Amino acid sequence: MTDDLDDLQDLKAAMRAASPAPDAARKARNLALAEKNYAELQGSRVGARPNSERPVSGLWRGIRSMLNVVSSRGGLIGTTALIAVTFVAFGPISELAMPPAPSPQPLFVTEEAAAVPAVPAVPAAPERAKAVTGGSNGLADLVAPSSAFSGLAEQSQMQAAPTSRRALSPGVGTLQVMSDEAAPRPAQSNTEAFANADPNPIHVTAEDPVSTFSIDVDTASYSVVRNALMHGRLPTPESVRIEEMVNYFNYGYPGPDAQGDAPFTTHVSVTQTPWNPGTQLVRIGIQGALPAVEDRPPLNLVFLIDTSGSMQNADKLPLLKQSFALMLNQLRPEDQVAIVTYAGSAGQVLAPTAAADRATILAALNRLEAGGSTAGQAGLQQAYRLADTMGQEGDVNRVILATDGDFNVGLSDPEALKDYIARQSDGGTYLSVLGFGRGNLDDATMQALAQNGNGTAAYIDTLNEAQKLLVDQLSGALFPIADDVKIQVEFNPATVAEYRLIGYETRALRREDFNNDAVDAGEIGAGHAVTALYEVTPVGSDARLTEPLRYGSNVASDQTGTGADEIGFLRLRYKAPGSDSSALIEQPIGADAGGQSQAEAGFASAIAGFGQLLRDDSYLGDWGWDEAIALANANRGEDPFGYRAEAVQLMRLAQSLSQ
Repeated sequence: MTDDLDDLQDLKAAMRAASPAPDAARKARNLALAEKNYAELQGSRVGARPNSERPVSGLWRGIRSMLNVVSSRGGLIGTTALIAVTFVAFGPISELAMPPAPSPQPLFVTEEAAAVPAVPAVPAAPERAKAVTGGSNGLADLVAPSSAFSGLAEQSQMQAAPTSRRALSPGVGTLQVMSDEAAPRPAQSNTEAFANADPNPIHVTAEDPVSTFSIDVDTASYSVVRNALMHGRLPTPESVRIEEMVNYFNYGYPGPDAQGDAPFTTHVSVTQTPWNPGTQLVRIGIQGALPAVEDRPPLNLVFLIDTSGSMQNADKLPLLKQSFALMLNQLRPEDQVAIVTYAGSAGQVLAPTAAADRATILAALNRLEAGGSTAGQAGLQQAYRLADTMGQEGDVNRVILATDGDFNVGLSDPEALKDYIARQSDGGTYLSVLGFGRGNLDDATMQALAQNGNGTAAYIDTLNEAQKLLVDQLSGALFPIADDVKIQVEFNPATVAEYRLIGYETRALRREDFNNDAVDAGEIGAGHAVTALYEVTPVGSDARLTEPLRYGSNVASDQTGTGADEIGFLRLRYKAPGSDSSALIEQPIGADAGGQSQAEAGFASAIAGFGQLLRDDSYLGDWGWDEAIALANANRGEDPFGYRAEAVQLMRLAQSLSQ
C-alpha cells in the first residue's frame, strides 16, 4: 500500500511539473460542464441508451476499455488523474467530438478556372498561428475549413477564397487556426485539349460556289458539353463541335430499301432559318442501312484499356468496366473479345475469348486496377498485333481504345503513329476511341486517332451514355457499311448569294479532294445517321452580309433553263468497306425541297442554335436562349428515351450559367 501511495505522489508531482498554471475559474467551468455531460449520459435519451450490447464509439469507448484492463489500485488512481488533466487541458469532450460546420461552396465556375484541389491542413509556422483560447464555446469558435468546388467528372477546379483551417499545435492542449495562404497547394493544371477551329465564314457564291467536307458521325462533343453543364460550368468554346451536337440525335430518316445499291439514303430539305428571317437552312441527311442481327458478320474485338494512374477516378476505369459489361450482353456467342492494357508498358490480360464465356471476360475486367504512366503507343501496337491473329476472311476486326486521352509515354513521333494506324485500317482493322473522365481529356489526340483508324470517337460520362452508345447503337459503333464518305455541294449563284456551313470545321476538304480516292474521310456504321446544315442567303435578300462586286458578272440574268430553280447540286462519294475505289451519288437541291417533317427540321435547327450560342456565334443576331429553348420544346416530337427533353434542360441550365 505504501509503495502505491509513493507512486501516486511521484505521478502527481510529474503532472504538476508538466501542467500549465491552474486557472481556478476555468477549472470550475469545465468541471461543471463535465458533471452536466455525465448527468446527461446517465439519463434517458430519445435514442437507444448505450449498454454492453450497444456501446458508444470514440474516446469514451477507449477509456472504458482501458479501465477494464487496468486493475491495480494505483493504476486506477493514475488513469483517473490523467483523465482529469485531459478535461482541464482540452476542454469538454462533448465539444471536441462536434464536427466543424461546412463552409459555403462556390456554386458555378467556368471550365477555364484553374484546377486546384483542396489539400489537408498542415501545421502552420509558429509566428502565423493564433492560439484559440478556452471557454465554454471551445471548438465552436473556430472558422470552418473551406474546400474547392469539385465535380465527380470534372477535374478542372476553381480555387476557393483563402479561409482558415484547423491544426493541432506541437504544444500540449493548444489548438491553432492557420490561414490557407500559409498552406502549400499542389499545382494541378487543366491539360485538356480539344480539336476545333474558328466557325466557318460566309462564302460569296459567285466567287466560291463549291463546299466540300468529310462526314462526321462522332458525338463526343455533345457528351462533353453535357458533362460541363451538369457540373455547373459553361463548356469552353473549343470543346463545342456543332455537327457532333446535331448528330447526337435521331431524326427518323428512312433507311434504304433492301434492294437498293447504296448502303444509305440521302434526304434534303429547305426550311426557314429560325434566327434570321432573310435566310434559309438547307438540311442534308444521310441514313445508313441497319442489317438484321443474324446478317451481321463475325465480330472480333480487342479492348485496349488505359490503366494508368490517371484512370483511377470513379468516372474513368470503374465506369469503363461497367460500360463494357453492358456491351457484352449485345454480342453474339461466336463473337470474340480480347483485352490489352497499358500503363508504363503494355500487356495482354485476356486471350481471345468467345463472347459466350461472359464470366471469364467479366472476371478479367474486374481485375483491372489503375497505376503507372501511359504507354499508349505500345498498347496500340500490341492490340493491333493481337487483332491480326483473331480475324478470318469476312470478319469485322476492331480495336476499342478506352482512355482519358493522357498519352504521356511512347509518343515520340505522333505523325508516325497516325501513319501506323492508317495502315492498320487499310488492312481491315478499325479503331474506335472512347473517352472517360475530365481534367486531362486529350480530345484532340482521340479525334486524330479515330479519324486515321477509320473509326469513331465518343465520350462516356454516365452509364446512360454507355447504354445509348454501346447497347442501343452498337451496330453503328462496330459494323461499317461505307468508308471515306465525302459531301460536296455546288451552290447556284443565280439563286443563292451567300452560304455558310454550320460546323464541320475540322472536316473541311479541298475541292479537288472530293474526286481523289486517296484522301481519307469519315465512315458510316450500320444504322448511323449524319446531318449537315447550311445557312443560305437567297439572291435579293436584305439579309446579305457582303456587297456584290461592282464588276462581277450578272449570273442571274445569264442563267436560263436547267437549274434555274435549284439552290444547288449535291454530290456524295463513298467506298464499300475494303474497296479502293469510290462510288458517286448526285442529286439537285430544289428551292422547294420539303424533305421531312417540320418538327425534325425544327429540332435540328434548335440544337444547331444551341451550339452556336455556346460558341458565342455572331451570326445569330438577337436570337438567344429563350428562342432556342422555345424552338426545341415545340419540336421535341417523339422522345422515347428522353434525350430531347434532356437537351432542353441543358439549354435552360446554360442560360442560367451564362447570366
